Amino acid sequence: MDQAEGLRTLMRENPGTSGSALALLESQRDPRHTSCPRVLSITSGKGGVGKTNVVVNLAFAFTQLGKRVLVLDADLGLSNIDVLLGLTPQYNIEHLFHGEKRFSEILVKGPGGMSIIPAGSGVLDLVNLDESQKLFLLNEIDRLNENFDLLLIDTGAGISSNVLYFNMAAQESIVIATPEPTSLTDAYALIKVLSTRFNKKEFLILVNWVGNGKEAEEVFRKISRVADRYLKSLSIDYLGFIPFDEKIPLAVKHQRPVLEHFPKAPSSRSFVELAKALWERPIRNNGKGTIQFFLKQLLLCDHLVDQKGGTD
Repeated sequence: MDQAEGLRTLMRENPGTSGSALALLESQRDPRHTSCPRVLSITSGKGGVGKTNVVVNLAFAFTQLGKRVLVLDADLGLSNIDVLLGLTPQYNIEHLFHGEKRFSEILVKGPGGMSIIPAGSGVLDLVNLDESQKLFLLNEIDRLNENFDLLLIDTGAGISSNVLYFNMAAQESIVIATPEPTSLTDAYALIKVLSTRFNKKEFLILVNWVGNGKEAEEVFRKISRVADRYLKSLSIDYLGFIPFDEKIPLAVKHQRPVLEHFPKAPSSRSFVELAKALWERPIRNNGKGTIQFFLKQLLLCDHLVDQKGGTD
């Protein structure tokens, strides 16, 4: 009996024993697995702020720094990463849950050598998976634990349960905002829900589509002021900005990262600086941010959502 089957058997025979299942996972885990990839979620309160474009360019920037990058398209119903990169995956996460393919078999190689877990379009929402399925997913990703330095999660937009799961699980959440009033309002709403209902207290703000640093810092101050006034004990840090750049839509049209297609563009330089800053940033949450932590959180978040009443 392999590890995944043992976990599934435990869950069938003892419903509600998440703690025991996790203990079994730890006891059966290969002790040689010592590498701990960092897990970052890239998220937004509002769609249309360039979040997925940030993910693919940040991932490409990390590969240029020599890092091994795994990208999870976590917008499972409306995936866009494959489209943005001109990829046509033969398989996706749906084939994994149907038992047709293993995790390593659905991975797709992207620019710079990044690996991508394609979500497909109109597939089963992860929030609706039961605990046995989540344990299966945990076991599959854990097999890749030593193969990557970073896991970047492209969440959906908004405050759905799906978005909350992935942000709860990541070591650090990067919230994308633009100067648009609706983007500011929705970014704050996302931070508010994660803070007040799920006790997540650390956030990074990345401002997209601005003319200069002064405008970006003003966007950050607006979000920070409201959070300081109405939310308690938060750490909201300014990560930087990506300037408005006419090369970005041209790169999107060619289905390539702007950093790959136009490496000398202003936005490309910003993505390189962003990747360097994130990699050099100290890990603040002891033990969090590893793939193991990420998937354990996904497993346990069911109970949090149930206790809090869920968020649609």
